[in-house]
Amino acid sequence: MLPNLFGTAGEEMTVPYALRSMLHGCVSREFTMFATAKTSPITKYLRALATHEHAACGGPGVGAVGMCLTGGFALAMSVDEVMLAPVLSQPSLPMPVNKSRRSDLGISDADLKVVKKRVDDGLCVMGLRFTGDKAAPAERFARLRNELGDNFMGVEIDSSEANPWGYRKGAHSVLTEDYSDAEGSPTRKALEDILIFFTSRLKATS
Repeated sequence: MLPNLFGTAGEEMTVPYALRSMLHGCVSREFTMFATAKTSPITKYLRALATHEHAACGGPGVGAVGMCLTGGFALAMSVDEVMLAPVLSQPSLPMPVNKSRRSDLGISDADLKVVKKRVDDGLCVMGLRFTGDKAAPAERFARLRNELGDNFMGVEIDSSEANPWGYRKGAHSVLTEDYSDAEGSPTRKALEDILIFFTSRLKATS
């Protein structure tokens, strides 16, 4: 299931298109773009969707991959027991326009408390970012490691000027626009790790 929260499926990625999509997020009350310690309201819908799909398909639970503006939504969805494999790819909300927002996780204190309890009970959370990505800053991953401990599996891919894989300095989209499928590339390994994560967490046992 791939919910379409904004944009047009199949649209070519251009700067004007990206700006239009961002503008939609900025004006929508469903997305918490700048407020700290607040969960975006749209995650209530996503939690309900996950519960519905789990009831329809069965199995031990569900996994989710959030990207960019939706990157942190999988963390907020983890307040529900049905979420077993949350992946945060370049989580960009709230927009990191100042120091406090760079380390904010886009989740309320009450929801974070629930997620941390689930982490204590064995939930693992995976995160992906490029090292030079200012939209998903290093401070955010440092906070995730501080809050979730060893159960946060943070993958930070070198995008410095001298990186051996040629990722651009402003690389942002780990699994889409800046993804390299070359054998042995860090982005390909990140994708493979996600699939292993999903398989290990979601595989039904008989």
